[in-house]
Amino acid sequence: MEPTYLGSGDPARRRTDYYPAWLDNLADDVTLEASAMDGAAQGPDEVRSIILAVKSLYEYQDINFIGDYGDRYFIEDYTTQIHGEPFGAMGVITRNDAGQTEHIVVNQRPRSTLLLVSRLLAEKLAGTPLAAHFLAS
Repeated sequence: MEPTYLGSGDPARRRTDYYPAWLDNLADDVTLEASAMDGAAQGPDEVRSIILAVKSLYEYQDINFIGDYGDRYFIEDYTTQIHGEPFGAMGVITRNDAGQTEHIVVNQRPRSTLLLVSRLLAEKLAGTPLAAHFLAS
C-alpha cells in the first residue's frame, strides 16, 4: 500500500489557487496546533502569519477533501511537495458559536518532511517570537 502523503500523482489535481476562507474569519482567541510546531500559536496575527508562511512553502495542493463536517467543523485533507519532498496534511478547523475559526489542529506527515518544514519555518520566521515554535537549523 502506498502512503497517502504521496498524493494522487495526477498533475491535473495540483492546485495553486486554494485559499482557506476560514482564515479571514478568525476569532480573537483563535489557536493553532500542528505536528511541525511546538506549543500553540494564539491570536489572529500569529495564526495567520504561520498559516501563510507554511502555504508559501507548498509547490501546489492536491486536494482530497475540503468542506464542512457538521455545523462546527471544517476539514482539509491534501498533499503537496515542499522542496521536492512529499507532504500530507489533514486539518480540522473548529468554529465557535458565532461561526468564527476558533481552533485549528493540523496533522502533517511524513516525519522527514515535517522536520524539513519546521526548519524552513524557523528560518522564514526568524527574528519573530513565532520562530520559537519551530526547529532551529
